[in-house]
Amino acid sequence: MTPVKAVNHIGIAVRSIEAQKEYYTNVLGAVFEGEEIVADQKVKVGFFRVGDVRMELLEPTDPTSTVAAFIEKKGEGLHHVALEVDDIEARIADLKAKGLRMIDEKPRAGSHHLQIAFVHPKSTFGVLTEICEVTQESH
Repeated sequence: MTPVKAVNHIGIAVRSIEAQKEYYTNVLGAVFEGEEIVADQKVKVGFFRVGDVRMELLEPTDPTSTVAAFIEKKGEGLHHVALEVDDIEARIADLKAKGLRMIDEKPRAGSHHLQIAFVHPKSTFGVLTEICEVTQESH
């Protein structure tokens, strides 16, 4: 198996990106890169660069989104860790062959034109893990 390439981003569930923006930029010194709506996931994503890693603040745009349910159940905070891979379809097949439970059986579109798939936290010791593949459009 090919090792993961890098930590692509860390997802943080928040009620309001705007309310936390100053903390990430003026206190931590992260570089704000902008926002994007991911309609099918019912979230607005705020991007903050810290070195080679992006921090993504996930604000629900609909009370029925999975991020809204996460905040309701666990509060704001760490939502997931995203690991970059070369061939996401092969990686999904490998994870399934090793007995891991996938939330996404096939890659789907994520923010920044990434192809993404989530591994169920019951298979990853409680950590929601996203695997992602960078596409040509995401460069």
